[in-house]
Amino acid sequence: MVNDRQSLDLTTFARPSDGGEVEWRIAASPVPYPDSVATMEARAAGIADRKASELVWLLEHPPLYTSGTSGKPGDLLDPRFPLFTTGRGGQLTYHGPGQRVAYVMLDLKQRRPDVRAYVASLEEWIIRTLAAFNVRGERREDRVGVWVRRPDKGVGHEDKIAAIGVRLRRWVSFHGIAINVEPDLSHFSAIVPCGVVDTRYGVTSLVDLGLPVTMEDVDVALRQAFVEVFGATSARPPEATVQV
Repeated sequence: MVNDRQSLDLTTFARPSDGGEVEWRIAASPVPYPDSVATMEARAAGIADRKASELVWLLEHPPLYTSGTSGKPGDLLDPRFPLFTTGRGGQLTYHGPGQRVAYVMLDLKQRRPDVRAYVASLEEWIIRTLAAFNVRGERREDRVGVWVRRPDKGVGHEDKIAAIGVRLRRWVSFHGIAINVEPDLSHFSAIVPCGVVDTRYGVTSLVDLGLPVTMEDVDVALRQAFVEVFGATSARPPEATVQV
């Protein structure tokens, strides 16, 4: 099968038309999910009105589940943590400590108004980030996210290491990606992750793969790969919240 997302030309995402840098921020403490959504929506509106710069916001959430626009009630098997319904694409997923969430607010109207190419660019960003740790992440046309092959678990077994869920408003993106660094993987057992029920497919993390990787290591790799795919960033000191 030809991977359509793989074949897309992503080079036009590398720089916004005005040549500006993307603001890069890291939250110093876990951010409640409703607060993150309010911040993203306000910032996306500012970007659309050309009153705010583009932003990548790295954070962790306290343990919780989110359901996207394709979410099914039956996919929540055990409501051990709060569940939030959200406007991003996709189904149910888990967020919690040890998982690096990156919320990406970019002006696609100024870059390239192409949703498929944007999702492919996010996949490429994740794949290049994982490559910094000698992990081969791969796309799958029939499954969203980035996957790693696990022959140690059986023939054809693959584990999901990163999730993607995006929303656009006035061609400004928000929500984004989540990479499993060292979360409690048992928390995924309370849901059908992203609607995938095939037992050949599971969930993993960098530490689960045997890599002694810290969140700081991943942040460095994320930023380097982001620059390669999307263009220059401007740093801000770590802080608990983002002012919009």
